[in-house]
Amino acid sequence: MEQTRPTTDEDVRRDATPVVRRGVLAALWLALRPQQWVKNLLVVAPLLFSENLFNASAFARSAAAFFLFCAASSAGYLINDLRDLERDRLHPFKRRRPLASGRLAPRAALFAALLLLVASLAGSFALSRAFGLVLSLYLLVSLSYTFLLKHLVILDVFAAASGFVLRAVGGALVIQVELSSWLLVCTTLLSLFLGFSKRRYELLLLKEQAGSHRQVLEEYNPRFLDMMIGIVSASTVTSYTLYTVSEETIQRFRTRSLLFTLPFVLYGIFRYLYLVYHKERGGDPIETAFADPAMLVNLLLWASAVVAILYWR
Repeated sequence: MEQTRPTTDEDVRRDATPVVRRGVLAALWLALRPQQWVKNLLVVAPLLFSENLFNASAFARSAAAFFLFCAASSAGYLINDLRDLERDRLHPFKRRRPLASGRLAPRAALFAALLLLVASLAGSFALSRAFGLVLSLYLLVSLSYTFLLKHLVILDVFAAASGFVLRAVGGALVIQVELSSWLLVCTTLLSLFLGFSKRRYELLLLKEQAGSHRQVLEEYNPRFLDMMIGIVSASTVTSYTLYTVSEETIQRFRTRSLLFTLPFVLYGIFRYLYLVYHKERGGDPIETAFADPAMLVNLLLWASAVVAILYWR
């Protein structure tokens, strides 16, 4: 009769290794925050508004720029989570993140962050020197935010908003088209609107523990944030309206029909305010917008209207 060899500790470790590796890779994937990559679609905005959406060469360059920004932003998220590791463990939601929960080792996260930093920088300069400089500036702002700017009242929101603007600028430079100043203004104001809404959500969620998690929240109060949200939301709608009716826009696109996309923008702003004030959401702008069916349908209708007006007028 064949005798069975007793199971040793080495056998257990060998059998568990593939499971452990899969667990680490899954935790690393979550730490990269792929759901936040939607923000990087701003890189594609200049492709759309320059009427190059169906230009194969320009589309390929924009797609490459999108993925490079995904790598750079994920590197920033990893470094930010490493920096805020102890504070995230005190947060009701952030403590579930892979690093804060202990599912991902800090050493593995740091290695992945450095690898993504090098890859994104090398790839960006390979596309073009101008795009490489913009992505480098984006990384510099991201790191400055992690280590300094996030602790400075108002500047913390401006720093986060600048990341959106740099995405749009990078998208224009990589396909060598002029970016409308109106588009930059709209992007800046919309980013500030989302940023102040997020601060309001954090302040109300954490309450008296707000300062212990994010020190700068001690400098905010709901009344001040409500004023800022009111200002930037109204300014966003106004600037987009002026963009659609400006002579520069009409001459560039040879149509006045972009004004018909204004109702979608109005509804999007109002719906987001409804979610922030009535549903007490807004902590994650991407989740808030894309988890709400009405917001998602409205966004798709806006994009479809823009494409129809610019490409099949």
